[in-house]
Amino acid sequence: MADLEILLLPPPRRLERRAGEFLLAPAGVIQTEGEPDVLEPLVFQLHKALARAGFEGWKAAASGRATPRPTIHLLLDHHCGVPPQGYRLEITPDGLRLIAPDRAGMFYALMTFRQLLRQFPTALPACVITDWPDYAVRGVMLDISRDKVPTLTTLCDLVDRLAEWKFNHLQLYTEHTFAYRNHREVWEHADPLTPEDVRQLDIFCRERGVELTPNQNSFGHLTRWLKLPRYRALAECPEGYVAPWGERRAEPTSLDPTNPASLDLLRELFDELLPNFSSRLFNAGCDETWDLGQGRSATTCAARGKGRVYLEFLLKIRDEAVRRGHTMQFWGDIILQHPELVGELPRDLIALNWGYEMNHPFERETATFAAAGLPFWVCPGTSSWNSLAGRTTNMLGNIRAAAEAGLKHGAEGLLVTDWGDNGHWQPLPVSYAGFATAAAFGWNTSAAKEMPLAKLLDRHAFEDEAGVMGQVALNLGDLYRTTGVELENVSVLFHLLHKRDLAPWLAKLPPSALQKTAQQLDEVTAPLDRAQMRCTDATLIGDEFALVAWMIRHGIQRAATGEENLEDVRALLDEHRRVWLARNRLGGLADSQRLLRERWP
Repeated sequence: MADLEILLLPPPRRLERRAGEFLLAPAGVIQTEGEPDVLEPLVFQLHKALARAGFEGWKAAASGRATPRPTIHLLLDHHCGVPPQGYRLEITPDGLRLIAPDRAGMFYALMTFRQLLRQFPTALPACVITDWPDYAVRGVMLDISRDKVPTLTTLCDLVDRLAEWKFNHLQLYTEHTFAYRNHREVWEHADPLTPEDVRQLDIFCRERGVELTPNQNSFGHLTRWLKLPRYRALAECPEGYVAPWGERRAEPTSLDPTNPASLDLLRELFDELLPNFSSRLFNAGCDETWDLGQGRSATTCAARGKGRVYLEFLLKIRDEAVRRGHTMQFWGDIILQHPELVGELPRDLIALNWGYEMNHPFERETATFAAAGLPFWVCPGTSSWNSLAGRTTNMLGNIRAAAEAGLKHGAEGLLVTDWGDNGHWQPLPVSYAGFATAAAFGWNTSAAKEMPLAKLLDRHAFEDEAGVMGQVALNLGDLYRTTGVELENVSVLFHLLHKRDLAPWLAKLPPSALQKTAQQLDEVTAPLDRAQMRCTDATLIGDEFALVAWMIRHGIQRAATGEENLEDVRALLDEHRRVWLARNRLGGLADSQRLLRERWP
């Protein structure tokens, strides 16, 4: 037992091994000491963990009552000397003792116990774990607008996983996928979340110490609204615009900030959306307003400056959030283009400093927000989108850079983002490596640098007794590097499946790159058949990674031959549909497959 490695996600701050072990019995006593209204729901969580491991005879007893049976003792003590959200977990041959200063810390102690039970199902190694987080807020933002809207079951399962990994914040990125009462034409084909869905999920999150925060983009990224006749009068560029990289886009994306009706629409949306959440935070988005100044606001922007026009509309949105009792968050990319204006931002705003490459300048950008005294979070990404299988090396470097810069300059939170650009073709488990990495860096940045990520995924994500699935996921996520081409925000392997015209991308590939990558794909996926996953969705996870491999292989073959096997195409689309519907609502699937169907008969 002393030689066995203890694998915990996130890695704890301090773990001291002791002699002996605590033999779990079919029955025992759970004692509590502290605030009953806080501890009683947590005892229920403890009962669930024990029952899941087969120990259903444990009963609660009054504190101090002597008993010869094995004991688990929960002590809530505000003066125990452990920082907020922290805990001390002591395992001896006589029992288990969990000590925390607050409800969050006790919950995280129980999540650590749950992970220990998964690894040591009959006898827990004697040890003392003392633990607390680097970041007060550790969150996930999941894109539900391009194009996947997960089922409520999928979201609840994800929340349960994230809470065990000690996340305490969740946002669902929304453009058009909330069922606004008076705007059916915007969402009718999207299978949106309803107000009832949100309220039910909010309760589920609160029970697990997760703050579900409303997220509605409120300036840019509103194409789904503005392309419709009813809303075109609100568009900055109703006939389209030129993106910063030179591409002509045919549809509008941003609201016209000079039109008072733009704010009227937002007021209506906020009045309907925000009351469904218990959180007092609100992410209003406002990123990538690429067309600002190209259309209806052009004269105003020329006279007053594009940055000033952006800032004034941002502050109007902020005022609406404040009137409704919310603290507004906003993506910081646009204001960082106008650093002279950062100091004018009210200190009750929270800037979300995002960037998705391993060399993103988090150091410089976090220093800008810190110097202005503005609260901010760092927001790296899972690198799953535009990739099929992820971009493992980039993800690791990106999250580490964000976490370290944020700690240095005083970020209040770390929010890892998981986007769905261009069809949201990556299955959810592709993002587990990114979630796990962010969980580790958000909790214990120093230890996360050396953590055995593949082993942790095997134990706490895939529950693979063969110990192969974690490494398969990481290796598949690094397959893009075999091509010799590394691009920003995308894998060239994604382009080989996604792009109509492959010539520009084939020109970038070194000789024999396709052959080498195909061979490496076979080697990386060969261990899949040996996986022995015990999680409840094990079969589905296997199918999802098999689908990813199939999509990559099809793209490589298409690039290598210039042709496509239509029978394979139709089978691939059918499997994509089946796997999609296992976790997600139907809405959005047609949009996700449209690019493929338009190219393939």
